Amino acid sequence: MKKPLDLTTWARKDHFHFFKQFEEPFFGVCINIDCTRAYEVAKAKGYSFFLYYLYQSLKAANAIEPFRYRILADEVVIYDAVHASPTINRPDGTFGFAYMDYKITLEEFMLAAKKEIEKVQQEKGLVPAMQSENVIHYSSIPWINFTSLSHARSFSYKDSIPKISFGKVTEQQGKKQMPVSIHVHHALMDGFHVGQYISLFEELLNQE
Repeated sequence: MKKPLDLTTWARKDHFHFFKQFEEPFFGVCINIDCTRAYEVAKAKGYSFFLYYLYQSLKAANAIEPFRYRILADEVVIYDAVHASPTINRPDGTFGFAYMDYKITLEEFMLAAKKEIEKVQQEKGLVPAMQSENVIHYSSIPWINFTSLSHARSFSYKDSIPKISFGKVTEQQGKKQMPVSIHVHHALMDGFHVGQYISLFEELLNQE
C-alpha cells in the first residue's frame, strides 16, 4: 500500500522541486561498517551472512521513512513497506535479479529468501525481478574492498529507488569490516537521512 505525501506541508518541498530537475539527482556515500558481531552471530546460528546483513539493512531502510518515498509522475508517495531486489551471484560468474519480501522476523525472511536464491541460481539470464517501485536495489561485490562505487544508469528512466551495495569483508586487529555504498535520490532525502540509516544499520548489526 502507498499514500501520497502532502508536498504543501513537507519541510523539504523546495529541496524536492530543486533536485528533481537534475539529470543526475542521485548522490552517494561509501562507508566501512563494523560487522564483527554480525559475522559472529550469523556463524554461531548457522545463518547465511549475506542474508543476515541484507535483512538488517532492509529493516533499517523500512524504519527510516524517506527510504520508503518514491517519485511517481510528479508526486511523492510513501509505501507502507519496501522490499529487497538484490543481485544473486551464480557459480558461472553471472548474476540474476531477485525479489525478496520484507518480513517482520529474520527467520521468515531467510526461509523465503533462500528459496528465491535457489530459483535464481537455477535460471539463466537476468531473470527480471518483480517490477515494483517499493524495493531497494541491492548488490553484493564480495571480491572487492571498494572505496567508491558508481552505478549503471539510464537517465531517460526516472528512477528514484535507493541503491545499496556491499563489498568484501576484511579483518584488521580482530575486527571485521565491510564497505557499503549507499546511493539515494536527493529530491527525496539528504545526508541527514542517510546518516540515520547508517546509524540504525550499525546498531542492528551489533545487537545480540
